[in-house]
Amino acid sequence: MNIGEVAQRSGLPAKTIRYYEEIGLVAPPRDANGYRAFRESDLHKLAFLGRARALGFTIEDCRALLALYEDHSRASADVKRIARLHLDRIDEKITELQAMRGTLSQLIEACAGDNRPDCPIMEDLAALPDDGSG
Repeated sequence: MNIGEVAQRSGLPAKTIRYYEEIGLVAPPRDANGYRAFRESDLHKLAFLGRARALGFTIEDCRALLALYEDHSRASADVKRIARLHLDRIDEKITELQAMRGTLSQLIEACAGDNRPDCPIMEDLAALPDDGSG
């Protein structure tokens, strides 16, 4: 398969496929003319990577997961550990986003939103960080 066909079948842009090749996640052989000749196994790896990235796994997570995908003697505990660490990062991000949402919601509520120039949102954005010297 050429890169156009594998891009269509995997749902990934050709640019992403080239990037994954550049960083060593896939290594399709080259024809005599130098063109990539993707195999069915390359297509499956690319679909795997696309799904993993859609779930937010980092490139390094993807590298580890792909190695486990190719290792038929893998322990599922190794896969679960990577997924659990990723879920923990997602939970941390959700907590951070909820805190940001709460702060922004309070600022919006405190702002009159009228023709006056004073605005708690602008005051908060312009405030210097608290250095703890109190």
